[in-house]
Amino acid sequence: MNFSRQALLGIGMIIGGSVMLYAMVQQIGDSDQPEPISAMVDKSSSEQESPQPPLTTDIETEKRILAQKQKERAARVAEQEKRAKEFLTEQEVAEAEALAKARAESQQYVDNSAPATDETTNTESTKDVTTDLTVQPRTESQSTTDTTKSSKAEKQKAAQEQQEAQRQAAIKEQAAAKKLAESKKQAEAEKLAEAKKQAEAQAAAERKREAAEAAKNEPPKSPSEYQIKKGDGLIKLARQYNMPVEVLAQANNLSPSAALQLGQSITIPSSKQVQRLELEAAAAEQAREKKRQQEEALAKKSADAKREAQQKLSEARKEAKETDAKGSFGVQVALANDQAKADELAKKFRAAGYQVKTSATSRGVRVVVGPERGKVAALALKDKINSDPKVNTTSAWVLYWR
Repeated sequence: MNFSRQALLGIGMIIGGSVMLYAMVQQIGDSDQPEPISAMVDKSSSEQESPQPPLTTDIETEKRILAQKQKERAARVAEQEKRAKEFLTEQEVAEAEALAKARAESQQYVDNSAPATDETTNTESTKDVTTDLTVQPRTESQSTTDTTKSSKAEKQKAAQEQQEAQRQAAIKEQAAAKKLAESKKQAEAEKLAEAKKQAEAQAAAERKREAAEAAKNEPPKSPSEYQIKKGDGLIKLARQYNMPVEVLAQANNLSPSAALQLGQSITIPSSKQVQRLELEAAAAEQAREKKRQQEEALAKKSADAKREAQQKLSEARKEAKETDAKGSFGVQVALANDQAKADELAKKFRAAGYQVKTSATSRGVRVVVGPERGKVAALALKDKINSDPKVNTTSAWVLYWR
């Protein structure tokens, strides 16, 4: 009877201690519980839903703002993860301390509740009670561990949901920025198209105005007389009637640089006359250009021939020997009627760089260039004289000079 009463008393005390231990552990967990994850999510959501600064019109500024927001968001996520880790660590430490404290209290309770006189007689009873006492704290520890694991899982899930919400928010912001950039690009393209259209319209109007101005200043359909006023000139009138100044001068038999007198009358040619005179001027210009080209070709040919004749003369002079025909040879370039004519021709050849002598004969006065030593050199000198445009002669011939 005493054993049953003691057993019941022990069981009641064990149950009461377990309830008190569970309440203490629960109180410790509640006091260490951080701000709920849902509150953190709501706080993050409220931060995300806070009014955003107005979008600017600069794409580069939008990109910079978006990058700054992403950095701030990453910093907030890192801070939240850091706080969650610290909270989990503190919770694990608190749970370990509570478990150790519960075990110590249970052991002390067992030691105090078992009387010393019954240790030998009630061995089985004590074993059962001790077994019950040692099992009960393990059950509470397991319950606390399960609760901790469940809390960790919920926190991890909440953190994952928060990260997913932040990622979705970032995706939405990127999509909004992309849409804004596209709208700005489209607006700029429309603006450029409108500016181009306006420029084309303005250019068309300018061309039309110029055409009207040109039609207004076109030459008259029939020739007309114009009386010179103060400040008028050929160049001014040519611009006024839209014709070349050379055509206006040619129609009035004037030089393009001629000065006009006040009150003078000139003829303003008709459009057909202007076309005809322009064609004649173009043909005359072509003829002058062709003549100039021919003269240049002839001058080049004469210069080449003169250069070649001079080279031959120099070579012939080098090859002259003592065994050549006795005496010297000259090149007769003319046979003048009198000495005055001969002197005039001699002066022209001397100006071209030749040595000239005159000698009277029964048929007239000879004009001879030279002398040259050897007939070969004289023949080369003749070729040079005949190709020299400065003297303009082709009748030179070699003769023996004593």
